[in-house]
Amino acid sequence: MGSGNANNSFLTVVAKNFDVLAGPLVALVYPLYASIKAIESGSRADDQQWLTYWVLYSLITIFELSFAKVLEWFPIWSYAKLFFTCWLVLPQFNGATYVYKNFIRPFYMNPQATTSTIWYIPKKIPFKKQDDVLSAAERYIEENGTDAFQRLIRKADREAKARRKHYMIFEEGEKGH
Repeated sequence: MGSGNANNSFLTVVAKNFDVLAGPLVALVYPLYASIKAIESGSRADDQQWLTYWVLYSLITIFELSFAKVLEWFPIWSYAKLFFTCWLVLPQFNGATYVYKNFIRPFYMNPQATTSTIWYIPKKIPFKKQDDVLSAAERYIEENGTDAFQRLIRKADREAKARRKHYMIFEEGEKGH
């Protein structure tokens, strides 16, 4: 009977500390293994999954370090973190890829547009009517001439192209080695 009680207390300790035991396996051991496999594979998809995971893991760690005293008040935090990490890591969910495609990439590709959808920023209405844009363009041409207007448009096009050049686009598919 004594060994049954010992087994029961062992299971109780494991159950009460499940997050402490499973956390490092889910958050570090498996991702390290999968990252090494991703490095050795030719697929960009798994590189994206694991690079994104490590970025998110870093952000979670910074969040925990910054708000450690507050998080102590939430006993469920460690379990919530474990479930979230499982969602990010497990291949059935590929949560890190989901977060990248739906949150990180749109922000990276167009930070101004994404900022206005994440936080409410009241938009200034520069023109009261739709044709005010045309009126403003006509006034600019009258004041500065058509050559100045064409230079302005070419400059805006060059700046837009230069901004697009600096963006790195991840696509599904194979890497060329």
